[in-house]
Amino acid sequence: MSLRLLLIRHGLSSYNREKRIQGRSDLSSLTAEGKSQASKTGAALQSIPIHTVYSSPLQRAQDTAKELLMKQGGTTELILEDDLLEVDLTQWSGLTIDEVKSKFPDSYLIWKNSPSELTLNRKDGTKYKPIHELTCQAERFINKILSTYKPEEDKNIVVVGHNAILRCLILKILGNPNFGFRRIKLDNASVSIFNINITEDKQLSIQIECLNNTSHLAPKFPPKGEKPRIFLVRHGETDWNKEGRFQGQIDIPLNNNGKQQAIAAREFLKEVKFDKVFSSSMSRPIETAKIILQNLSSLEIDQKDELREIGHGLWEGKLESEIAANWGELLRKWQQSPETVQMPEGENIDEVSTRAIRCWKSICKSLTDKETALVVAHDAVNKTILCNLLGLTNADIWKVKQGNAGITIIDLSKETCQPDVVTCLNITSGSQDIFDRTAQGAL
Repeated sequence: MSLRLLLIRHGLSSYNREKRIQGRSDLSSLTAEGKSQASKTGAALQSIPIHTVYSSPLQRAQDTAKELLMKQGGTTELILEDDLLEVDLTQWSGLTIDEVKSKFPDSYLIWKNSPSELTLNRKDGTKYKPIHELTCQAERFINKILSTYKPEEDKNIVVVGHNAILRCLILKILGNPNFGFRRIKLDNASVSIFNINITEDKQLSIQIECLNNTSHLAPKFPPKGEKPRIFLVRHGETDWNKEGRFQGQIDIPLNNNGKQQAIAAREFLKEVKFDKVFSSSMSRPIETAKIILQNLSSLEIDQKDELREIGHGLWEGKLESEIAANWGELLRKWQQSPETVQMPEGENIDEVSTRAIRCWKSICKSLTDKETALVVAHDAVNKTILCNLLGLTNADIWKVKQGNAGITIIDLSKETCQPDVVTCLNITSGSQDIFDRTAQGAL
């Protein structure tokens, strides 16, 4: 049984459109486009039952929640929650970004580079740290949700809020990764999905199903900025994925469903002009890349051995039940503490991470500002790269979901002091909705 949290940013507001700081001000309202975005988001959620909707009491969030509820038949409970209020930027509210830069240059620089260190003055002259207060809000809200959840039930909870508070919620769920606030992006009406399993003894298991999913909107993903962009894709489904066999470095080809997933990824990415393409040297990612690039045959696929899947050694080709019969304790460690496991006659996750991140950094360095690259690899490889980008560790690989032919977008940083941004994570465009319904098979 699991708790599914769907974090949704409000639709485009009048202040968003004017590039004004909103903060906790309630002078901004949803635009017509924002209402349309909210309605489309509601439609994208229609395939699952929504049990509760929590919303910030600010009007732009409330109106987004109400548009969502209309698509659910209007019977789901809406709860207004003060702990979902946006960050308090009293001095800045209503100002444009350029006005803030001009009037508060030092503070704005701190906000961009180290937001948790920003200190502002309230109207009564007292000082406070906005992100610290927001983090406390996020913790209170999460604890409230978890305290009301029963481990024996499946539950889908929608949370409608704002850019900064939703980022803080995500970071609290993930265990507060370093510099995490600037590592992720949340667009208007985007959906970020977290699957949370809670055991009888209150132990939590967290999985990011997707981050900043905008595939239900137009455009389907955020526009590219001034620096290089990389589309990181997992290969399509194989028969062994479907059967739950450990593949590792055995070269299993795509099955028919995997080919269809790659075709769906190609359709999703049809408007993207790729300048460079990289792939693991194994057949299933190469075939996925070739299908995605069907109409761009002039591009050569640069095959990288360092992007090959983890070597499972003696586990390769075996079902989980077969592994449990012979390596039961080691399998339990793999499922609970993957960073501690040395595969019998295979690799450990640190070895995979070292080679994958080394290759990733080499790819990043090879790109010029205007270039967009496609990288196609595997579940474990992609997870180690994404843990590194999100500020997580190799102990956290199970927190990151990579569906077959799932698409992740990374925008490289404009400044060396800033981390690269995970713009979207695990968009499985072959599904009929925004949920990852791909095979849950072994790596």
